[in-house]
Amino acid sequence: MIRYSPEFKQSLVEMHNQGRSYTELAAEYGPSADSIRNWVKLYTVHEVDGEKWTAKNGRKLM
Repeated sequence: MIRYSPEFKQSLVEMHNQGRSYTELAAEYGPSADSIRNWVKLYTVHEVDGEKWTAKNGRKLM
């Protein structure tokens, strides 16, 4: 099993958020489309009532 760094995962999340598809990223960079989809869920920053958080950290970001 290949382990990817958090920085690599976050870069793919950013590329997806800029409009690249899961399948396109998977073909170009190697991880499966399902893995990238999971990373998007984990690393996408959400903002609620002025507090930023990700599913990965489960708490607000500073």
